[in-house]
Amino acid sequence: MQVASKARGLVRVLRTPTFLNSDRFICLDIPSIEAPSHSSRQQWRPHSAFSAPSLPFPGMIGRRIEQLCSMSTATEALSSMEGCPTEAAKELYDKMLSSVTAKTMPPNAWLWSLIEKCANHEDIELLFDIVHKLRLFRQYALRIYENFNCHLCQEIARACVRVGALDFGKKTLWKHNIHGTTPSIASAHHLLLYAREHNDVKLMAEVLKLLRRNDLPHQAGTADIVCSICYNVDNWKLFSTLAKRYINAGVKLRQTTFDMWMEFAARIGNTKSLWKIEKLRSDMMKKHSLTTGFSCAKGFLLERKPDIAVAIIQILIQDLPEAKRAGVMVELQKLINEWSLEVVKRQKEKNRKALAAALRTDIPIMVTGLQNMGLKLNINMEELAL
Repeated sequence: MQVASKARGLVRVLRTPTFLNSDRFICLDIPSIEAPSHSSRQQWRPHSAFSAPSLPFPGMIGRRIEQLCSMSTATEALSSMEGCPTEAAKELYDKMLSSVTAKTMPPNAWLWSLIEKCANHEDIELLFDIVHKLRLFRQYALRIYENFNCHLCQEIARACVRVGALDFGKKTLWKHNIHGTTPSIASAHHLLLYAREHNDVKLMAEVLKLLRRNDLPHQAGTADIVCSICYNVDNWKLFSTLAKRYINAGVKLRQTTFDMWMEFAARIGNTKSLWKIEKLRSDMMKKHSLTTGFSCAKGFLLERKPDIAVAIIQILIQDLPEAKRAGVMVELQKLINEWSLEVVKRQKEKNRKALAAALRTDIPIMVTGLQNMGLKLNINMEELAL
């Protein structure tokens, strides 16, 4: 009775061919990971099933598993039209397919090796095809219904990003999929880091949508990568929107995220937002970093309060470790020859002359105040070309 039931189930699965690029399995409404250890790679192995020499099947189920393996012919024909997989990947794929055809589970190391050897989009197609076949083999032959573990799926996502197969990489974030992959934040980070490297805001938005649709939790690391993308593409509005969304979700932002956020606000001259961000930062962490401290000093300069800017820098120097105090001189020089010009350019044209005149007056007052406190400053004021 059970054999007949399993056979009917397998028939239903095998009636429809496998289309690797099919998007019908999820509906979207778009609004550093270490390599796993040897022990973690064994987690998805079902006891001794991987090393079992053979598994006898009743006639109907055995024939259906052979039919499953024969489906590779159509897949290979499609791949040959689009491009050719590498010899190393094809060899491993064929070995694993032969093993499944012979009704034995291929060694765990073969799958990991295939992941590592993927070098182009066609290799990734073979990888996803064999993972799909292994999933069905596990379900119908070994009665293992769980997805593959997160470590394996992270490496699959990493391989997709490495060869630029982003369409497959996004599929690793699907909660319901035909391949048995387990979505995780770590897999999403591989895609987001690729988006940051290429300043790809569209990809970032797609990944964030997949995280939301597949109930993956908000994390500080994700916020840091996402905000850095917005910072790199100079999108203040998107940066602020996403940062606030993470805070409202209960995420404690990292110091590096606040560094970017406050530096961005000071760079565009938005003191109103700067003080709001500073309030959020002070609620989460006690001391300033070099970047947030100088961002506050810039905010007071914009408000024509150079004396308070001096006091902020003095406190910052006292709180900083000795090894980081040399950075104060670097930040002061950048304030003079980079920030002062940048913030003036970002103002409305009718306000630029007034701000430039104010900074020409207040920045030297701040520098003099620091020198009067006993700080030995080697600052070139001639670079204050406002």
